[in-house]
Amino acid sequence: MDPKFVKKVKPYLAIVFMQFGYAGFAIIAKTALDQGMSSYTLSIYRNAIATFVVAPFALLLEGKIRPRMTVSVLWKIVLLAFLEPVIDQNLYYMGMKHTTATFSTAMCNILPAITFLLAWALRLEKVNVRRAHGYAKILGTFATLGGAMIMTLVQGSIIGLPWTKIEPNSESADDVIITTQDPVKGALMITVGCFCCSIFYILQAITMKSYAAPLSLTCLICMAGMLQGIVLTLAVERGNFSIWSIGWDTKLLAYTYSGIICSGVSYYVSGIVMKEKGPVFVTSFNPLNMVIVAVLSSFIFAEQLNIGKVIGATVIVFGLYLVIWGKMKDQRETAIIDQETNHSPNGV
Repeated sequence: MDPKFVKKVKPYLAIVFMQFGYAGFAIIAKTALDQGMSSYTLSIYRNAIATFVVAPFALLLEGKIRPRMTVSVLWKIVLLAFLEPVIDQNLYYMGMKHTTATFSTAMCNILPAITFLLAWALRLEKVNVRRAHGYAKILGTFATLGGAMIMTLVQGSIIGLPWTKIEPNSESADDVIITTQDPVKGALMITVGCFCCSIFYILQAITMKSYAAPLSLTCLICMAGMLQGIVLTLAVERGNFSIWSIGWDTKLLAYTYSGIICSGVSYYVSGIVMKEKGPVFVTSFNPLNMVIVAVLSSFIFAEQLNIGKVIGATVIVFGLYLVIWGKMKDQRETAIIDQETNHSPNGV
């Protein structure tokens, strides 16, 4: 296989697999939260496990290349930990409690649009509005957002899948849990969390420029998030010691899976890919998470698919294609410019 082709494809495959990892967590977390798991302890144990898993690799692989810690980098790490492990994770989990797994992942599709606008404003993302691929990135970003809104707001007729059919006199999964749901409250929590997550990605991209040790950065963010989460939980859940209990159940699976996959692996992968492709590229694949969760939820939770979800998913895939096409055109133009610069008489 052509090494150049492999090099080009690796970032795309890495982010796609990362979205599959997130989708699996959404299903596991929803199950555990419905069984009474605390969103606060989920965040703490997730980051604690991620810290212990990533730390040995950071010590072994980055011992010689790790940059010197400065006050500026330290403050960025503290802020990164506060934005994502503390605020975003807790708001997302609480929002999921009030909605469904599909709804919560659908709402997260505002993330690419927010990240795109912030990155554009901060000049971390270049957009040439005079070229077709520049418009493609803009249109694709907002198409993913539009598709998410279609999935969320448009219902339509139910698609009768064999594994989601219920008996005429029985209640569906949606009917059983609807009394405990508050979609508006959940949507607001997830939206605020997405703003924090978007700022996290932007700040992570900036921090990587001055602290180019992704494993060490991941470990430090998770450790700082764990410590801040403990302080928050002790203040909010004062005297409620039962939330700290661990057993051989779905809660333990949620702690372990989220710590290894969603914090340890994903922070590292996103940092590596972001260094090459930028924060918009990483978040533009987020809509895939919703499509995967919608399919898995139809099997596991018997969530019924409707026309709105199918149309929304189609629009999301179209928007994602536009963003990827625009990024590929950007990459080709940059490569051509670099070649011309290197071959020019004044090139160094």
